[in-house]
Amino acid sequence: MTDAFDIRTGSAAMDLDLVHQWLSTDAYWATGRSREAVATAAEHSLNFGTFAGGRQVAYARVVTDHANFAWLCDVYVDRGHRGRGLGTRLVAAVVEHLDDLGVRRTLLATHDAHGVYADVGFGALPDPTMWMIRTPHPG
Repeated sequence: MTDAFDIRTGSAAMDLDLVHQWLSTDAYWATGRSREAVATAAEHSLNFGTFAGGRQVAYARVVTDHANFAWLCDVYVDRGHRGRGLGTRLVAAVVEHLDDLGVRRTLLATHDAHGVYADVGFGALPDPTMWMIRTPHPG
């Protein structure tokens, strides 16, 4: 049951110390991420959080141009609150916000939560061979 949970937006509403702890120690895609990197990313993104009794229990971040493209990332639900549908509810709120903006394409990457995202309309890329990636070389 998720009735006691509310979703808030904006970086000022987020507990970035807690978000940093989650991401840097327990999120496979962000292990070791610095507190500074978490804060910088939040500052330049749309931020969404799920709260219970004033305490943040989930987080999601969106990088977007507010018109054509968005990248949903850093979706995390506190381990003690998983299995209650909070991830799906949070992502649904993100999708609704992006739909209200008129964003036409939203991407994400996941290793293990395909069902959560499928429930709110995400699917496989129609042609993944069109996509490319660039990662800077260390040093």
